Amino acid sequence: MADSGTPFVSDKILDGKAVAAQLRAEVTATVELLKEKYAKVPGLAVVIVGQRKDSQTYVRMKKKACEEVGIASFGADLPETATQQEVLDTVAQLNADPNVHGILVQLPLPKHIDEQLVLSAVSVEKDVDGFHPLNMGRLCMKGREPLFVPCTPLGCMELLQRTNTPIAGRRAAVIGRSNIVGMPVALLLIKANATVTLCHSATQDMEAVVRQADIVIAAAGQPEMIKGSWIKEGAVVIDVGTNPVDDPSKKAGYRLVGDCAFEECKRNAAAITPVPGGVGPMTIAMLLKNTVNSAARFFDGTCKHPAPLQLGSAALPSWSTVALGTLATATALQAVVKAWGRTPSRGRS
Repeated sequence: MADSGTPFVSDKILDGKAVAAQLRAEVTATVELLKEKYAKVPGLAVVIVGQRKDSQTYVRMKKKACEEVGIASFGADLPETATQQEVLDTVAQLNADPNVHGILVQLPLPKHIDEQLVLSAVSVEKDVDGFHPLNMGRLCMKGREPLFVPCTPLGCMELLQRTNTPIAGRRAAVIGRSNIVGMPVALLLIKANATVTLCHSATQDMEAVVRQADIVIAAAGQPEMIKGSWIKEGAVVIDVGTNPVDDPSKKAGYRLVGDCAFEECKRNAAAITPVPGGVGPMTIAMLLKNTVNSAARFFDGTCKHPAPLQLGSAALPSWSTVALGTLATATALQAVVKAWGRTPSRGRS
């Protein structure tokens, strides 16, 4: 169970805003130290394609957060009609920019752009979102550590650690298997020596599985699907869900709820995150922390900015560019194989 003696838990409510505020204060102090030592500040670049209002709002929030902690903010605002090559060229420019230490591609991208290819184009050394295949791959491997971990899962783990919640040897249930939250947070819990069950749409008797868990991470994107009867007495519940439900009493006509029925689950839980005000503030705080950690590696020479690719140059491209080329080749080969399989037999036995 969570330590109720910490300043972050009151009346069983785990205050993500308070934890995030502490993290931001630590990031601000680190930025000042880096500035004093190297006469440089960390830089975060956000690439956004199109005019989605929700994406524009998220980008503004991230820029404001950067300003508050002293991180330089850079933006690449591309129109909805931008070609895939234009997006890739923008990412390549940011990869080579010595003032940029973290690159975030705001999702979702327009349908005509290959999201996987663009995310893979981000230099693995600047992948502060943690979505590069090499970072995700290292997260999956025992004895290996990624340069970056996706921000929301990392925020979930930080909430557990800062409330002194025991993890090693405990049972954890993760509801939802997305690449953004469910899968990586399950892997992080395994690395912390929890016994993890990953629940999904095909899980049978999910209630019985969740009821055994000492730690519950709800990331299914289904409003209030987890009921109070599912929660074991003394469990810690991290609710990642942010779901709008109709509410005529609200000015916007809706309110936000989590994946857990909050009041019901709170009765049995030792601690539970509210929605909003739980995991949300942690996501941006961890993005800031990832960016500062990245800048420190560049400043001390551990990482180097990849040079822009020059046609005819004898120099080999950076290893993240090699990975991108390999991915693109594999994608092309898969398309050929699928096309071959759809054609009539040509005498093959």
